[in-house]
Formats: sequence, C-alpha cells, structure tokens
Amino acid sequence: MYEYTLFVIARAVHVVAVVLWIGGVAFVTTVLIPALKRLAEPEQRLQLFESLEGRFSLQAKFVTLTTGLSGLYMIDFTQSWQRYLYIEFWWMHLMTLVWAIFTLVLFVLEPLFLHQWFHRQAMKNSEKTFNLVHRMHIFLLSLSLIAVFGAVAGGHGVSFTP
Repeated sequence: MYEYTLFVIARAVHVVAVVLWIGGVAFVTTVLIPALKRLAEPEQRLQLFESLEGRFSLQAKFVTLTTGLSGLYMIDFTQSWQRYLYIEFWWMHLMTLVWAIFTLVLFVLEPLFLHQWFHRQAMKNSEKTFNLVHRMHIFLLSLSLIAVFGAVAGGHGVSFTP
C-alpha cells in the first residue's frame, strides 16, 4: 500500500510539474514573445525578454527536472520500460523526446552558447531573431501539447493506432 501511495504522489507531482512547465512555455509563446515583438525599441525588447525569461528559466529547470525524475520513478514502479518498444505508446516516446529537448536546451545548450548567441543575434537584427525564437517556441509548444494530449488519452486506454 505504501508503494502505491508513493506512485500516486509521483503522478500528482508529475502532473503539477508538467502544468507549470508547459503552461509557462505557453505563456512565453502566446503572450510574452508576441508582446515583446510589438515593442518599438530593440534594446528594450532584448532587455525585457532577458529579464523575464531569466526568471522563468529557473522555474523551467526545476519543473523539467521534477518532471523527469517523477516520470522515471513511475516507469520504474510500473515496470513499463517495454512500452518504448511499441508504436501504440507513441505518446511516451513523444513525452520523452519533448523532455529531452527542453532538458538539453535548459541545462546544456543555453548555458554553453545559446544565451550568448541569442543576445548577439538580437543586437544585430532584433526582428529576425525574435521571429525565429517565436517560431521555435511555437514548434516546441505544439509538440508538447500533442504529447500531453496523447499521454492523457493513452494513459486512459485510448489507442490512436490501428
């Protein structure tokens, strides 16, 4: 009984972490970046983006890590590693891919070079850079929402494969 309670807690933590993570990505994609793109001054746009995104970055790192750890615990608890071998569990593949992309960006690429690259590009051509960043966020948000939809439906037994 104790082990099952831990599993339920892990699932609840996982869902809350995903809500905070993907909800934050949705806010950045649909509200923050479009609002910043409308600002007249490129320097002001860049400064405001870095200030606000920097605050969200810490939250994103925490909830992404929490999502990964709780997901790993749930897979291990249910001994469902074999699901990765079957296409009908495509949503698990997609969830893992989305998590891996965000984790790679947040913990490796951004600190190593993405932050500096973005700053340099935005100083050269703010409009072009913000449009590119916006398109990337739209793509990642779309993948994330498909993964969430598939996970909720698939987790309740709905199969999208013939």
